[in-house]
Amino acid sequence: MKAIVTVVGKDSVGIIAGVCQILAEFGINILDISQTIMQGYFTMMMIVDLDGCSIPFRELSGTLSDYGNTRGLSIRIQREDTFDAMNQL
Repeated sequence: MKAIVTVVGKDSVGIIAGVCQILAEFGINILDISQTIMQGYFTMMMIVDLDGCSIPFRELSGTLSDYGNTRGLSIRIQREDTFDAMNQL
């Protein structure tokens, strides 16, 4: 199963490394990644493969959110089907 990870917040050193470390710890493969900095704000979107994930989705979501809170970031993960349904016209 695929999921979409979004990260938004004030730019600082190590954002990508920190998020990728968490994903790697739980066996999650990054399929695609796009990031940019706009006027000092960092934005990133990742498509990840959850097939090898070693923890339940809800726990993963909480772990990412908690990490984001410690760094002043908003980090969300949504299953691909949910993301697609929410973003259809």
